[in-house]
Amino acid sequence: MNCPLCNHDNTKVNDSRASQDGLSIRRRRECVECGHRFSTLEETEILDLMVLKRDGRRESYDKDKLMRGLERALEKRDHSREFFHSLVQQIERDIQKLKKDEVTTEQIGQLVMDNLKNFDQVAYIRFASVYRAFNDVDSFSKELQRLNK
Repeated sequence: MNCPLCNHDNTKVNDSRASQDGLSIRRRRECVECGHRFSTLEETEILDLMVLKRDGRRESYDKDKLMRGLERALEKRDHSREFFHSLVQQIERDIQKLKKDEVTTEQIGQLVMDNLKNFDQVAYIRFASVYRAFNDVDSFSKELQRLNK
């Protein structure tokens, strides 16, 4: 790990702590060269996962796309950065639990909706309206009724 201050490539770990959810590790580091102290965060990363799109195309999994979709759904909703981060981690953990090299956009969308439903029903409806492409008020109303059950 390079020092962010002097860019020296030799740093030592002074302290390591697992996050509350156990999905990441925060490390307190010190540069051997200049003595600068800084923190790093280690997380698991989804590698080599292909996403099958509705039109038949395949593309590599992109965490940024997931985050942008969640940000739009949660726009102007009360949530913390920590919650957002843990929501993304939970969805990615659910994707990994599928134990597949290829997942469909429908599978990812359903996992997102399942997780949003438990946290913020307005964000859930926002996401579902785009994901399920509601064409009219009746479609929207049916989803609201399903949510209320």
